[in-house]
Amino acid sequence: MLPREEILKGVENRDTVARVIDLAEQAIKTWEVVLTDFLSPPELAEIQQAFSRLTEVQLLAWGGYPQAERQRIAIARSELPLEQSQVAIAAVDIAGNFLFDTATHRDFLGAMLGTGIVREKTGDINLLGERGAQAIVVPELVEFLELNLKQVRSVPVKTQGIDLSELKIREPRKKELTTVEASLRLDAIASAGFGMSRSKMADLITGGDVRVNWKEVTQASAQVKSGDLIAIRGKGRLEVGDIAITKKQRYRVQLTRYV
Repeated sequence: MLPREEILKGVENRDTVARVIDLAEQAIKTWEVVLTDFLSPPELAEIQQAFSRLTEVQLLAWGGYPQAERQRIAIARSELPLEQSQVAIAAVDIAGNFLFDTATHRDFLGAMLGTGIVREKTGDINLLGERGAQAIVVPELVEFLELNLKQVRSVPVKTQGIDLSELKIREPRKKELTTVEASLRLDAIASAGFGMSRSKMADLITGGDVRVNWKEVTQASAQVKSGDLIAIRGKGRLEVGDIAITKKQRYRVQLTRYV
């Protein structure tokens, strides 16, 4: 048996981590590869950290393409080989003419959930502009969505399963920059990295729109460090690189922004 209480100590997503512990114990007992549903980035980060000290099991996360945010985790005994192909994932194309009725991520997700499926069975949804979207799902949902997902907003759509190789994924654009700041406060570093005023950034932070290492942070004065990943809903991600102290005792921070 795994040290359940030790693993759960201090975790935020307690119910999710507890379910993964159950699956891990099943994998140990049956010598089979066991899969979670799709997990959000904060859940993934917390699970991988919580299980990193364990030697009995290994985890492999995959969401259909390298930058996928929502991913499933395959769990197996440490002695077994574990490969990406064992993480069962499928994709659907949701095609329609959205030229005159633009649909957002929320619209496509709402239409999918409106068929009766649950969020945990869906991965990322990538928009394709006026022609629709592509969605990652568990394989057993493909046929169901082909039969039941017929409309998004006011637009009739045709939903059909596609191979993962047919996913149209835009590589994130990368911008390197350097800033010199008096402190390592989150609002200071993030406002420099995202190119917005500090007061606007402080509003986003207190409003719950900013995550650091996929955990929501609502204190503008929170301190960041090298290696931290700052994400703002709808605005991309910012990676904190090397930090050096200048002769004037200020912080020179290397940043990489992904949009």
